[in-house]
Amino acid sequence: MTKEERTAHVWMRKCWKLIAADLEAQKDDPLLFPGKVSDALLEKFPPTIINEVEFDMFITESTRLATRLRRAGRLLELIVIPGATHISGMMPELECSKVWIGALRTAIEEYLVN
Repeated sequence: MTKEERTAHVWMRKCWKLIAADLEAQKDDPLLFPGKVSDALLEKFPPTIINEVEFDMFITESTRLATRLRRAGRLLELIVIPGATHISGMMPELECSKVWIGALRTAIEEYLVN
């Protein structure tokens, strides 16, 4: 478990409780927890780009999901922005935010426009 995962788990649980109708009943629901999607459903995913940041509370799950998507032939890119945190993308004055936006722009141009 990363430091970010350790510090965020309490408030993330609160968020999941707000989103879920019944968190206990939905603990394996891939709509709430995408990493729990079955391999059969994963193979039906569209080609997927995962854009993540180095210091994020979802980095472990994002990396695991990317690995599974790669095995299923559905991963186009796994982008991890070094030095960035979960909210860095909302702070355009940060250099890592500019890198994040540039990576998104490149992915969109590469896979959607061209």
